[in-house]
Amino acid sequence: MSLFNQILGAVTNPSQQGSTNQIGNILDTVQQLSSNHQSDSGAVGSAISIVGNYVRGALQDKRNNEGDAVAEGIVNQFGGTNPNNQVVEMLFSAPQLQQLISEIEAKTGINGATIQSMLPTLVPVVLNFLQTGADTNNAGGGNSVLNAFLDADGDGDVDMFDAMQLASRHIGR
Repeated sequence: MSLFNQILGAVTNPSQQGSTNQIGNILDTVQQLSSNHQSDSGAVGSAISIVGNYVRGALQDKRNNEGDAVAEGIVNQFGGTNPNNQVVEMLFSAPQLQQLISEIEAKTGINGATIQSMLPTLVPVVLNFLQTGADTNNAGGGNSVLNAFLDADGDGDVDMFDAMQLASRHIGR
């Protein structure tokens, strides 16, 4: 899994932002989200994977139409563990958002209103995970994790939640 390898490389490379603390904060946020919304952690994990696929498409569009720096800028500006409606609205049109909510609802059983309230946290968490590959010495200096994520061929090989679980095991959580 090249995304996972990129994340591990970022966590062990001092010139990249990734750290075990960052991964731990992401995992804690996902666990808290499950608890706060009384949702099964497996269902929230599936939701993260679906959100990851939609974020990939949105960031690929940004990169293709506006350049690498714009996609990296979104990751750097909005990656985090705090809710942010602005990034959800920036990345997804209303029809895309409805399609995303419907897909998560169909595959997880989480109701649409709950999903809608979770998205402002899920999207920044996905971006935060991608931020692990950012260069600490040079903003806009490339992001190996983001590049691995965006360059996936769409065959299902890149699963955001699987990568998070592997990272969790690697850091002993």
